Parts: sequence; C-alpha cells; structure tokens
Amino acid sequence: MASGNSEGRRSLTATAVKVIIAGGFGVGKTTLVGSVSEVPPLRTEEVITEASEGVDDLSGVEKKKTTTVALDFGRITINPELILYLFGTPGQNRFWFMWDELARGALGAVVMADTRRLDSCFPAVDFFERRGLPFVVAVNCFDEAYRYGTEEVREALDLDPYVPILLCDARERDSTKQILITLMEHVMADADLAAAGGRR
Repeated sequence: MASGNSEGRRSLTATAVKVIIAGGFGVGKTTLVGSVSEVPPLRTEEVITEASEGVDDLSGVEKKKTTTVALDFGRITINPELILYLFGTPGQNRFWFMWDELARGALGAVVMADTRRLDSCFPAVDFFERRGLPFVVAVNCFDEAYRYGTEEVREALDLDPYVPILLCDARERDSTKQILITLMEHVMADADLAAAGGRR
C-alpha cells in the first residue's frame, strides 16, 4: 500500500511538458514519435493520392506512400518528475497554418533534418527562431544518405553555436530519447540564462 501511495504522489508532482517535433515532409517525425512513445501513438496518416501531385514536393521521398495530415502524438516519461507530451507537425507546406496552434504552450522543439534534403528543414528553423522557442536539430541518418558531421550541418543551416545538433536514428528508442533529454537540458540552460538577465 505504501509503495502505491508513493507512486501516486510522484505522478501528482510530475511536470508535464509539451514538445514539438517538426521538419520537412518525410524526414521521420512520425517514426520518431512512434519509436519513443510509451503509449500507442496517435497518428493522422493518410495515403498519398493523385490530389497531391503538383502540390506536395515528393523529391527525395518518392517511395513514401502516406503522410501526416494533422499531427502525431505520443508521451514519454523521462523520469518520475518529468513527462513529455510529443506533438509531431505535418511536413507539407499546405499544412503550415496548423503550426501556430500546435506550438502554443510548447517549451521546446526538435527540428528533424535529412541531409539529402537539408533545405526542407529551413522553414522549421525559421519558425522557432522567430518565436524564440528553444530547439535542437536532430539529423536523421537514413541508411542511403551521406553522413555529414554536426558542424557541417550547422554551417549549412547557419545555426548559432549554442543550438545543439545530434545525429540520430529515428527508429531507435535510445537514440530518440537522447534527443529529448538534450532538448530539456537546452531548455533549462536557456531559462537559467534568461533568469540571470543574459541573452543569447
């Protein structure tokens, strides 16, 4: 009985944090949320139809058969005091109007990048930079893609030195969990700096 009460107290005092998973079309956002979520993830995927021809840019991901049309949702407990709620954005340009709503109340974001199509993550980087929302860049290392170093990616994306960049495999839970831990460390460092009156 005592252990049950203890667990109940921990869950009541846990901090819930909203995190956005963003990036271009087909970069691995749905895969990341699914690999790390401790509950069955909510997905809003639909089959890509002829209606998307000439509207969605499928270059580099021609074999992709489905697309997220609203959001992905998952949850992970980092430790007894911290629970992350993950919201994955749709990647196509025609769904960007939803990003403002999804980002409301978020404490941080993961921008996923594909080195075969780095330009696809520029809109996400710009979105979070304009809002002053702390973010990390997760380079999803696809099997057939050339492996660039993190500093090469930083230069290509023109990122500030303090923005963390990680190489990852969105299919692997340990890899994606490390991204989220790094993001939380970055968010806390950013908050500490702001409390001290500093600016990045």
